[in-house]
Amino acid sequence: MKIKSRIKNEKDFWSGLMFVVVGAGFAWGAHNYSFGSAARPGPAYFPFGLGILLALLGAVILLKALVVEVEGGDRIGTVAWKPLTIVVGSVALFGMLLPWLGLFIALPLLVCTSALAGDEFHWGEALANAVVLTTGSWCIFIWGLNLTIPLLPAFMR
Repeated sequence: MKIKSRIKNEKDFWSGLMFVVVGAGFAWGAHNYSFGSAARPGPAYFPFGLGILLALLGAVILLKALVVEVEGGDRIGTVAWKPLTIVVGSVALFGMLLPWLGLFIALPLLVCTSALAGDEFHWGEALANAVVLTTGSWCIFIWGLNLTIPLLPAFMR
């Protein structure tokens, strides 16, 4: 006699579980900071709220994976190690290079190197994405939030 698994959708189950764990981790980590008030939110306000929302979203996805039947169980395939390594390496490279090269060089490098992880890489699309993301990042973080992120390389400042 074959025992039927309670997991109906494997991909949704594991992604929902990941969202619950990461969201709960952010919410728990935020309790070490000041919450402030709704009028003057403290440093814990945003990560706590976002963590709770992420955990709730994960719980809904997790519940759906246990209740809604999917043909074939939507199994998880093998891990695509090459794209995973390229994307994680690109983000790590960005973190290391940002203080020395600045946002205007490090972010386009991040975008172009991580675009190499895809099956269809085109320089034009990668450069266009880099321009849009760098401009958007400058507008949000430098102009909008007044953060002190280096824009130019260290030798040009």
